[in-house]
Amino acid sequence: MTSLLQTEKRHLWHPFTPMQAWCEEGHEPLMLVSGHGCYLKDQHGREYLDGNSSIWTNIHGHGHPTINAAIRAQLDQVAHTSFLGFTHEPAIQLGKQLVDLLPGSDLSRVFYSDNGSTAIECAIRMALQYWKQNGHPSRDTILAFDRAYHGDTLGAASVGGIPIFKGSGNDFGYRVQRVPTLEALDDLTRDEIKRLSAVIIEPLIQGSAGMRLWPKGMLKALSDWCRQHDIFLILDEVMTGFGRTGKMFACQHEDVIPDFLCLAKGLTGGYLPLAATLTTERVFEGFLGPGRAFYYGHSYTANQLGCAAALGSLQVFREERVLEHLPEKVAHFTHLLTTLRDLPSVMDIRQCGMIAGIEIGPYAPERLMGVKTCLAARQHGLLTRPVVDTLVLMPPLAATHVELTTMVQALRMAISEVAAPTSS
Repeated sequence: MTSLLQTEKRHLWHPFTPMQAWCEEGHEPLMLVSGHGCYLKDQHGREYLDGNSSIWTNIHGHGHPTINAAIRAQLDQVAHTSFLGFTHEPAIQLGKQLVDLLPGSDLSRVFYSDNGSTAIECAIRMALQYWKQNGHPSRDTILAFDRAYHGDTLGAASVGGIPIFKGSGNDFGYRVQRVPTLEALDDLTRDEIKRLSAVIIEPLIQGSAGMRLWPKGMLKALSDWCRQHDIFLILDEVMTGFGRTGKMFACQHEDVIPDFLCLAKGLTGGYLPLAATLTTERVFEGFLGPGRAFYYGHSYTANQLGCAAALGSLQVFREERVLEHLPEKVAHFTHLLTTLRDLPSVMDIRQCGMIAGIEIGPYAPERLMGVKTCLAARQHGLLTRPVVDTLVLMPPLAATHVELTTMVQALRMAISEVAAPTSS
C-alpha cells in the first residue's frame, strides 16, 4: 500500500486539490476501496458515511443491486457504440423516461452528453445557434447571476460568477450579462434585453456559492419575465435534479418548465458519467432544414452502460417509491440540522430538501477552517467537503434516519473540536 501511494504522489494530479500539501511525505491520502449503501471503506478497512454523495452524485447508495444488474446486463450486449449516425435501445428508453418525468410539459427532446458542464454547453450553444439561424443574430448574450457555478469547461465557466473557478483569466467564452438578483432585471435597458438569447440559473439554490438559497417565488417570477420577453430559460439542475430538493426536479416546486433542462450527476444514480439536455419542439424545429444540424457532440455520447445505469436508477425511484418517502426524511434532516444552531461557531444553516450548507465562522479564508472541520469529521466516520467555510452535507437519498443522525452528530463533534468563534 505504501508503494502504491508513492506512485499516486509521483504521477497523479487531483482536481481542486492543493497538490504541494498532498504530495508531502507525511501526508497519507485517503484511498477509497469499496462501498455499500451509504458507506465507503478505506485502505485500512475503516468505514465512513458518504456525507456529500461522492461529490453530489450518488442517489441510492453504493452497490445497489438493481443498478448493478442493469449495468451487467448491458455489458453482456455491448459497452459502447457511437451515437453519431447510429442509435440504440437504452438511449431510446431513457429519453422517453426522462421526458415522462415532466408530464404535460413542452420538454420533448433529449440530447445526451458526458457531464454537467457539457449539458450546460449544449443548452447555451443550442440557444445561441437557434436565434442566429432563425432571424435574430443579434441575440448573442446570455444572462447569468452573480456567484453562479455552471461547470469548468470554457463556455460553462464563462457564465459562472465565481472568479476562482475561471482559472487564469475571466475574459473568455460567451458574451454574458451578469446580474445579482431578480430585481436587477428592472435595471436592464431595452437594448440589453433585446440582445438576450437565454437566461441561465441554478433553481432554488446555488451550490458552489455556499448553498445559497434563492427567495421563494424567485424562479417563477424569472420564468414569467423570460416568457414576457421571449427569452429562453436554461435551468441547471445538475446538482438539484433527481430528488435532491424533495421533488424529482427543483423547478417542480414552483411549477416552472424551462426551455432547456440540464441534467447530470444523479442521472445515473452516481455510477457513470452521463448528462442530458432536455429541450422543446420549438427549439428542435429551429434546427431542421437543408444543411442544418447541431454541430456538437462527444465520443461517449449516450454511452450504453451510462444509459443502463440511468434506467436502473429510475427503476429504483419507482420500485422503492423514493420520492414518496422523501418528505418524512427531509423533515428529520431539518430537525437534525436545527440542533447545530446552538454551536457558537455556526453562523447560518441553509437547507433545500436533502441539501444543506452549515456556515461556520467568521474566519479568515487562509485559515481553511472548513477544510479542517471536514478532516476532523473523518475521525468520526463522515466524509464530506466544504465550500470555503460552508460545510456541505448532502447525503444519498437512501440514507436512513439513523444514518442521517450519525452524519449530523459527526459534524457536530468536528465543529466543536476544530471551530471556535473568532473575528480573525
